[in-house]
Amino acid sequence: MRERRWETRAAMTFNEVLAVGERLAALGLKPAVAAKDVICYVEEWTVEAPEDFDGLDAWSTEDVTLVHVREGWRGDFFLLAGAYHTTYLRFQDVGTYCSISHPWRIRERMLLHENRSMFWLGFRHAHSFLRVRLQTREVVTPGETRDDARRDQWLDERRTAFLEAITTVGLPINTTIEQRQLVLRSSDPSIPFFCSWPDAFGPCQFEYNTSDAYEFLVPASQLAATCAPEAVGLRTYLTGFSEEALHEFGAIVPPARLAYRCSVHCPLDDLPEIRSAIEPDGRLYATLCEFQTQELLPEGDDASAIIGVVGSHAGFAIEARLNKAPLKEELMSGWLERLIGQPVVYAPLPAFV
Repeated sequence: MRERRWETRAAMTFNEVLAVGERLAALGLKPAVAAKDVICYVEEWTVEAPEDFDGLDAWSTEDVTLVHVREGWRGDFFLLAGAYHTTYLRFQDVGTYCSISHPWRIRERMLLHENRSMFWLGFRHAHSFLRVRLQTREVVTPGETRDDARRDQWLDERRTAFLEAITTVGLPINTTIEQRQLVLRSSDPSIPFFCSWPDAFGPCQFEYNTSDAYEFLVPASQLAATCAPEAVGLRTYLTGFSEEALHEFGAIVPPARLAYRCSVHCPLDDLPEIRSAIEPDGRLYATLCEFQTQELLPEGDDASAIIGVVGSHAGFAIEARLNKAPLKEELMSGWLERLIGQPVVYAPLPAFV
């Protein structure tokens, strides 16, 4: 689900982060204390080789994914995807996962959506999938009504954008408007088909699955070709593989920058040590406190809120993530600044990392 997100403006020390927890506790909330076990999400941790993941051996980890990052790429998507697929077939097993992300471009001029969107071609045990995601210029989450005056425009644009992708790859997907939302359905109910990442106007993403591991190689290449001849950023995600397999994937040309993402189980006060381990490019996120906003704003709309910790080479920051805004837009930053005790700025996360 789409979220609203704010982040503190200036870098903070970890002691200042703990002080925010004490501030929330004084308001009657239940933040994590320094010794409490939390789940810390790590991303963009650049490494030289797969075995460098040993740098986090002091903690329990899960959902470990090695990402191959290529910037300024102008190659042949079909050949690159084929190389990953060939290597995947050698090492596939239950729990292994390989997907390749590539931008695609919507030809029709968009006002509410970005013309540059993203797709993923993926391989899992016994099936493959094609996932298509749109990016909006602003986030209007489910339940928010602040842009209802443009609802028809939102729906028309989104339908047009999805139809471009559906037509390009030749998928049997129908689009309809129901109860003032866009609805996508596969014309073959036996095919696993999923819609996700919804906002106030319907899904921003769909995923179409097939048991034929080769079926989407050509259609995905056609979608990638909508960006030609511009240079693009391309990422490949590898989950569940042995170090031997990861080295085989690493031999695929052209070479890629390697970056890990994973979840780490640790006490809250281990976050500074983890931040140091993943420098200089890594980022970490951990939840400090979860609550319903009506606990503090009985007069406002009820929303689910998370106050979290963000760590990077610059230091620490506090983020606030909500499933919708409980107050009028012009009141949100001021309320969050009083809650956290620090100046904040609206800061949606990147859509495609």
